[in-house]
Amino acid sequence: MRHPDPEGRGPVRYGPPLPEPGLPVLPELAAVVAAAAARAHPEPPGGPPALLEAARGHGQRRGLAPERARVTAAPGAAPLLLALTAALGGDVLVPRPCPAWWVPQARLIGRDVFHVPTPAECGGVPDPYALLETVRRVRAEGGDPRLLVVSVADDPTATVPPPEVLHEAVEAAVGEGLHVVSDETWRDTVHPGPDGSGPGTVLFSPAEMFPGRVTVLTDLTGAYLPPSLPAACARFAPTAEGDRLAARTLDILTATGAHLAAPVAAAATYVLEEGAEVTARRTAAVALHARVAAALHRTVLAAGGLARPPRAGRHLYVDLERLRPRLSARGVTDAQDLEEYLTDRLGMPAPGGHRFGDDQGALRVRLCTGPLLGSTPAERAASLTSPEPLGLPHVARVLSMVESVLGELRDPGDRADPEGTGAAGEGWESER
Repeated sequence: MRHPDPEGRGPVRYGPPLPEPGLPVLPELAAVVAAAAARAHPEPPGGPPALLEAARGHGQRRGLAPERARVTAAPGAAPLLLALTAALGGDVLVPRPCPAWWVPQARLIGRDVFHVPTPAECGGVPDPYALLETVRRVRAEGGDPRLLVVSVADDPTATVPPPEVLHEAVEAAVGEGLHVVSDETWRDTVHPGPDGSGPGTVLFSPAEMFPGRVTVLTDLTGAYLPPSLPAACARFAPTAEGDRLAARTLDILTATGAHLAAPVAAAATYVLEEGAEVTARRTAAVALHARVAAALHRTVLAAGGLARPPRAGRHLYVDLERLRPRLSARGVTDAQDLEEYLTDRLGMPAPGGHRFGDDQGALRVRLCTGPLLGSTPAERAASLTSPEPLGLPHVARVLSMVESVLGELRDPGDRADPEGTGAAGEGWESER
């Protein structure tokens, strides 16, 4: 198949952003931003006191250390992770696959990055035995591993690590002297249970398990802010080491001019205080994306693809290895080809697994639910308020298109895995 200009294949400038919400901006949030636009004075490095206090309260309500933790804010998660990585020094370890924006930060400042396979049942954390072996090998080769980045609600796999799996991985990292950064961008998007009364998956933070060795990083564009208002917070351990890391990180943010604009700082403060309007919108949005993700998951399985059931976020990580024969006939032989093919056929972003550090030869892709919610403000608003969003014409139309595009790739003799269990785990394992 015809490839675009190689300039468009770069992993940094053209890396996929976080899955977009696909919903209108909350009116009350827009009013807060507009009111702050007239401020002439700059915000202090690391964020204004009101924002930092709101971030502390947000973390405390989620069971993080009640002590007055050090908190720093930045205009997005990428510059914040860049500053953290520079402050800690040494080599970086990440699970495979991992969010597309993690690795460029480390490589930009000359750090070596090592991918570690994940357990079969989830993404977001490394297999503990593979982690220990990777650390041993890196040190034997003269490396200096110091940082492990994990995610408790994962992009791209949309999974939540079971508490015991998370504990084993973080325990192994701490035992080897690594500092852990826990990316908790998607923790407030955990999908509700079958009855819709609460989260259907138990989520813990590594900071609850090893509070002295973990820094919590949260990109607010995960659950609260639109991508046009980039803001992120880091919560440091309430220890002397945490204080030093916080101070060094703030020095780097200041030196690089990574300051929040006043309207963005006001917006971040507003959502972190979690008023009634913010909480209601978040709850409704999470429930909507959960229903659409579940429908998308069923569509993928029916077509013969594999995917772990989505438990959080606005996305789904799909393995189409079973469809390789028909994809190969269309010139699709790797993840880059698959990205281009599905993006063109579906008319929506479909970044390949190689964008997330996965094997380029594997036919894996991340599909997002935001584009299924409508292409106009009216359609998106209808998706948010409808008691049966899957029955809306614009939602059903896109789901039908996905079904058609994938269905034409399926061999009529293949049997789908209706539950997406066992075989999916084998699919991930066999590619390592």
